[in-house]
Amino acid sequence: MSAAPRHIPAGTVLFRAGDPCRGFVLLREGSLRVTLTAANGREVVLYRVTPGELCLQTYSCLVQGRDYSARGVAETDLLAEIIPAADFHRAMGADECFRIRVFEAVARRFADFERLVEDIALTGFPARLARALLRLAGHDDTVNATHAQLAAETGSGRAVVSRQLARFAAQGLVRPDRGSVTILDRAALVRTAAEPGA
Repeated sequence: MSAAPRHIPAGTVLFRAGDPCRGFVLLREGSLRVTLTAANGREVVLYRVTPGELCLQTYSCLVQGRDYSARGVAETDLLAEIIPAADFHRAMGADECFRIRVFEAVARRFADFERLVEDIALTGFPARLARALLRLAGHDDTVNATHAQLAAETGSGRAVVSRQLARFAAQGLVRPDRGSVTILDRAALVRTAAEPGA
């Protein structure tokens, strides 16, 4: 089962809350960011989809016959296949290898959600922010993200992020700049990230 791969530019919104599902998304290249926005406008990053991973929103919509409840944006340029819903259902019933791959991907994504809940509910904010900075840092230890974007990554508010970054800066861990953060002491940030109650 396959569809012609499509090139999708970075920044493209693949789906929004309330949109019907057009098909099963299979990524060959790139990263898709899936976010949830509350009524008050606060946004949280649920997960990212990279090649070999499953978009749980798309899977749930296809299986349950419902509309999307979150937003999916191409974080980078994508090369993706959009498998029509009828072909997806046919493959789930007839193609055992495909079905196993999908179920394994669902299990991995569920584990990601368990980690997300643990991070938000059971982990102190300094550790949560440190983990986000380490996860998003490029090869040069620069995180190209605004305070608002880091708030979405950590399920918090912009002011909370700003205060914690100022504390990290005072400790010599990071240097916040306009629209980015540079990690100055990676080892110390790793230690902070490992402290559940930090």
